[in-house]
Amino acid sequence: MIRFSDADIHSPLKGRKVLKEHLQELFRREGFTLRSLQYVFCSDPYLLQINRDFLKHDYYTDIVTFELGEDPEVIEGEIYISIDRVRENARDLTVPFQQELLRVIFHGALHLCGYKDKTPAQQKQMRAKEDENLRLADVPRRTVS
Repeated sequence: MIRFSDADIHSPLKGRKVLKEHLQELFRREGFTLRSLQYVFCSDPYLLQINRDFLKHDYYTDIVTFELGEDPEVIEGEIYISIDRVRENARDLTVPFQQELLRVIFHGALHLCGYKDKTPAQQKQMRAKEDENLRLADVPRRTVS
């Protein structure tokens, strides 16, 4: 089951039903069973507090992903996304807001599948997977510099 909720800010996410289908297919392609996934849309200050409290990071970020399950083959998680940060990223990258929001949504799902983005090689692989999922969701490919 996939749920989308708003914490302290309204998310203008469009096409939630179709997006849920794309996310379920992403997990199937990656070899996982989906049990439960909660996306929480929030503001920069809200996510900053989560980043400080749980990760001990004192900076803004667009996404924080928590893996909640114990079975490595089953997806159970919570993903917090800052709408403020996504909006700023979209502006900086000169891409539509909805496209950037979908990219970040897929990014969180990919983290739950075990993809990392700490090293340049991991970032390249993550971007390729994001682009693949955007393409499958019929979203134009973003330019990666």
